[in-house]
Amino acid sequence: MARSLQDRPVAPELHWVGGHRGLEAQVVPASGIPLRRLALRSLRTVDLNVHAILDPIRLVLSVPQAGAMLLWRRPAAIFTTGGFVAIPVLLAAAVLRVPVVMWDGNVVPGRSVRWTARLAHALAVSFVATCQMLGSRRPCYVTGTPIRDPRAVDRSAARAALGVGPDERLLLIFGGSQAVRRFNEAVTEALPELVRRVRVLHVTGDDGYDSAVAARDALPDELRDRYRPARFLRDEMALALAAADLVVGRAGSSTLAEVAAFGLPMVVVPYPHAAGHQRRNAEAMVRAGAARLVDDDAFDALALLASAAILDNPAEHAAMAAAARSLARPGAADAVAELVMAAAERRPNPDPLRLDAISRGVAS
Repeated sequence: MARSLQDRPVAPELHWVGGHRGLEAQVVPASGIPLRRLALRSLRTVDLNVHAILDPIRLVLSVPQAGAMLLWRRPAAIFTTGGFVAIPVLLAAAVLRVPVVMWDGNVVPGRSVRWTARLAHALAVSFVATCQMLGSRRPCYVTGTPIRDPRAVDRSAARAALGVGPDERLLLIFGGSQAVRRFNEAVTEALPELVRRVRVLHVTGDDGYDSAVAARDALPDELRDRYRPARFLRDEMALALAAADLVVGRAGSSTLAEVAAFGLPMVVVPYPHAAGHQRRNAEAMVRAGAARLVDDDAFDALALLASAAILDNPAEHAAMAAAARSLARPGAADAVAELVMAAAERRPNPDPLRLDAISRGVAS
């Protein structure tokens, strides 16, 4: 979203308000955007510990803090994803009459989003059903999930950069930031058979990396280079997606959006917690024919090998890839940016059909 706003002919000045938990402190300043942090933590505690008591106190303290920030900066508009840290900012924005555009990427929005949606002037979502779930009288637009632009990455160049031959098939496996251990165990057990069939690029996280390297080193010499473990893929993730033939991963909104934008079939293993949000996201992709769903507790080495078998069925693979492309909204960030700028300039909201065309990357 920030990149889309900054790429406009007259780019707005951006400021970021965050909390004290999460990646914001590392990622935001590195992008050149000033960061101000509230007393509140970015993610609410769900466990029974001292933070379950401190978080409500931090929330109360953050409301006047957010108000002071808005009075000082006098923003023309606020863009938010409506999480826990947004509550004090949006309360202050309501008092100061600052227009708010909120985006949410889950079929079933979380509690914070459902509560704060009433404070937004316009809503942008990834799924039609989300507008109904939010039940807000505010205008609600299906824009898709803002992602990196897949059109900027060449598949042939990406495959060459990752050492994938023109006739080889690449399986990309990543579990996101949550519960990657099940993925790592399945890969380790299936690896000797798996690499005989496909090349594997496996995002392990920090905890699983050393054991993945050991599993690679245990492979026969002629198969060792067919398995590449990586702790994380940040800037390289676009290359990995462009080069891949099949993805096995979780059902976070950004993951599903990027997989669809690259036209990739997917085997999706929803994260079983977080109120089941990921399962509902995954089911939407399965209904479209773009993915297979495997329950978390059923995902093991055999399930992984069965997933890789999609690559042995060209007709099924092609049909899933076509279904994925039909869901793609590569211009989602630009569509949401249109809403944000309309709010900032006090213009009427853009025409829904134009926003839909922008999000699908077909607007002139």
